[in-house]
Amino acid sequence: MSTEPLPHLETFAEAAERGSFTAAARHLGLTQAAVSQRIRQLEAALGTPLFRRAAGGATLTGAGRRLHAYARRILDLTAEARAAVTGTRDEVGGDLELAASSVPGQHLLPPVLAAFRGLHPLVRVRVAVSDTDLVLRQVGQGRAHLGLVGGQGDAPDLEFRRFARDELVLVVPEGHAWWGRRRVSVSDLLAQPFVQREAGSGSRRCLERALERLGVVPSRLNVVLELGSNEAVKGAVLERAGVAVLSRRAVEGEVEGGRLRAVPVDGLTLDRAIYVVRDRRRALPGPAHLFLALVRPEPEAPGGS
Repeated sequence: MSTEPLPHLETFAEAAERGSFTAAARHLGLTQAAVSQRIRQLEAALGTPLFRRAAGGATLTGAGRRLHAYARRILDLTAEARAAVTGTRDEVGGDLELAASSVPGQHLLPPVLAAFRGLHPLVRVRVAVSDTDLVLRQVGQGRAHLGLVGGQGDAPDLEFRRFARDELVLVVPEGHAWWGRRRVSVSDLLAQPFVQREAGSGSRRCLERALERLGVVPSRLNVVLELGSNEAVKGAVLERAGVAVLSRRAVEGEVEGGRLRAVPVDGLTLDRAIYVVRDRRRALPGPAHLFLALVRPEPEAPGGS
């Protein structure tokens, strides 16, 4: 077995984390041809392909994913050794692309990002807030390093880790007939004008699955409005267009201020997990690893939902 050092691990790590030889070349100040040549030399040294090349970029093979974990450790240890000898440490920089659905994007991420910026001020963070389905597409297409969502998809390459818990609640406006009720039944809910989120929403999916567990077809809801954000749904409820099921985090201020009331629904369990999601096929850049170290997500148990 050869003990020769593996060549060009930094170039390999840059290409793996950026998902593109062109982007790696730009960052390293090299030509794309030079990056390709270095990767070929490394693949020759190991005797196996490390990337799958495609017009849209490059993704790691299984061997490439295994090597990246070691390459990142070697590069981090090299930086640590340099800092120990010279007494100086380079600040981590670069980009962190996040995608988040409404509840984590608006209610969970802001304090986390403030703490992250305090620890890593040179990292440029961009967050795109949309619905769960779009977030999962962005992660799967490599347009976001990490996503934060209130539901899981079925794409086999996506890995979900629990980040936080959330609770959905039925809310009614001030003056509604249910304002003084301690609880209502599912039959009561089905008879009310209902305002719901769009089809790609994780909160809508959570409600539909909760109804299905009770043997209730979600289409039986008396939907009068379908809106594309929690704020829009909440505004419609405040204007007495109907009732809605929303994250408790999204309506906390209005409930405490007496403008909305949360009313339990008998038998309807509306707890859900908030997940951090990544694409297993892509190597995470340093800033993404630092973000995960800060939020410490828990691995999802097999068969979890």
